[in-house]
Amino acid sequence: MGGDVYSTRDGRLCTGCGRPVAHCVCARMRAAKVEGDGRVRVGRETAGRGGKGVTVVSGLPLVPDELKKLAKQLKASCGTGGTVKDGVIEIQGDHRDRIVAELGKRGFDAKRSGG
Repeated sequence: MGGDVYSTRDGRLCTGCGRPVAHCVCARMRAAKVEGDGRVRVGRETAGRGGKGVTVVSGLPLVPDELKKLAKQLKASCGTGGTVKDGVIEIQGDHRDRIVAELGKRGFDAKRSGG
C-alpha cells in the first residue's frame, strides 16, 4: 500500500500489514505475545448459558485463522461443538483435562483455571 495510513473506503489502515485496523493481523499478534504471562488457561463457565457449561481456552498467542483451526481440532478430539469468540475458544461441555493434555502435546504451556 506504500505507507498509507487512511483510506476513504476502509478508514484507518495498519502501517505494518496495510489492512484496515479492524482486520489487522500484526497488531493482534503483538497483543497476543505481550498480554498476560504467556500461560494458556483452560477453565469452565456456565454464566449466561442457561446452566450449560462450556470449556473456555484463553491466552493463546495465535492469529484468528490459526485459532479457528486449533478450535476445530480440539472440537474433533472432544467429539463436541464449539466456537471462537473474541480470541477465546469455547468448547461445549467440561473437557478441561483432555484439552490441557492436547494443548501440552502441541507445545503450549496450558494450565487449568478455576475450580
